[in-house]
Amino acid sequence: MAAIRATTDGGPSTLDPVADHGFDLGLLGDELTELVTKISEELVEIRRDLHAHPELGRRETRTTTVIHERLAAAGLNPTALPGGSGVVCDIGQGGRTVALRADIDALPIDDEKQGVPYQSTVPGVCHACGHDVHAAVLVGVGVVLAELANRRELNGRVRLIFQPAEESMPGGAIDVIEAGALDGVDRILALHCDPRQRVGGIGVRVGPITGSSDHVRVVLNSDGGHTARPHLTGDLVYALAKIVTDVPSILSRRVDPRAGLSVVWGTVRAGGAANAIPQNGEIAGTVRSLDAQVWENAEQVVSRAVQDIAVAYGVEVRVDYTRGVPPVINDAASVRLIETVARSLLGEGCVETVEQSLGGEDFAWYLAHVPGALFRLGVQAPGSTGGGDLHQGTFDVDEGAIDVGVRMLTAVALLDLSQGSH
Repeated sequence: MAAIRATTDGGPSTLDPVADHGFDLGLLGDELTELVTKISEELVEIRRDLHAHPELGRRETRTTTVIHERLAAAGLNPTALPGGSGVVCDIGQGGRTVALRADIDALPIDDEKQGVPYQSTVPGVCHACGHDVHAAVLVGVGVVLAELANRRELNGRVRLIFQPAEESMPGGAIDVIEAGALDGVDRILALHCDPRQRVGGIGVRVGPITGSSDHVRVVLNSDGGHTARPHLTGDLVYALAKIVTDVPSILSRRVDPRAGLSVVWGTVRAGGAANAIPQNGEIAGTVRSLDAQVWENAEQVVSRAVQDIAVAYGVEVRVDYTRGVPPVINDAASVRLIETVARSLLGEGCVETVEQSLGGEDFAWYLAHVPGALFRLGVQAPGSTGGGDLHQGTFDVDEGAIDVGVRMLTAVALLDLSQGSH
């Protein structure tokens, strides 16, 4: 009988993915090290090539070609996703299926790194979130698994998902799911670069590891007028200022503060003359929460708070609210699987329980369908203070993290398949 494990909601499950079924992680680690070492330099070159040629969400055609060609060269049969951005590739057959996901899109910001041969060649576009590393890691996983499948050492199916448009809203995970890439999948796993952790470190968390993320845009209109007579018109700039400052305060009284519902404004636009009250203006920002249930109601709560403020100043208001992603909620058994592999391959001190981030991740949509987990991959070089934070033009990684990522994802998939077959 399979061991019973506890799920994140306390209910039982009949599969413990790290129960002892004779799977030797020590021997697997030695074999993986040998296989990964053979392709280490090539994977670094792939990462640098993708970094130098970044592409925005749903336009990752060159990136898709690079990935497709290398997987095909390994004897695999990759398939491009509808629209030509992204790749799905199955390795092995029969039995249990575990999916591994990497996002492949870049961000619309300038690459500010100096003196590196892989600096972005595309003005205003940069891999500032590590998706080039994620893609290179998963290509490496594919090459290694292809070798193991040829040796008949793959006990089940691994599905590689190279996902477009993670940075878009709505994200590309929805496109992937609609294309059927989750059909038949029993578990899904992913990693994400973490510039706060040293190379060789792994960050895990049971339950929510990221927050929800939505976009909100508020547009105000009034008759406008002279700044000498604000009482004769709707003082639009003052109303904008009150919304900017008061909405966050109102939310702290309308929602349980433990949910961490947060509104942060990124743009404010209104007027062009110091002595004229403008007729229109707008603000835009993000809405984030640590709690999935609060995320469900965030649009209504935020919109009502904005409208309650605007009505007091005689201006017309429109709230454009775009729902993005819910929190990523890691399955407890999947996290235990990752921890077991990390401690065996990397050492006891390599695993850290990380705090929940308010950053959004559309990996959450996959976890709404199948159990799984996202873990953090340390990319900070030993002795350094980091290569810039995520979403900064200075962001860079220690490329030794690529090997660590390949070994981790490959071993986690193999362990899952081995235990699942029992």
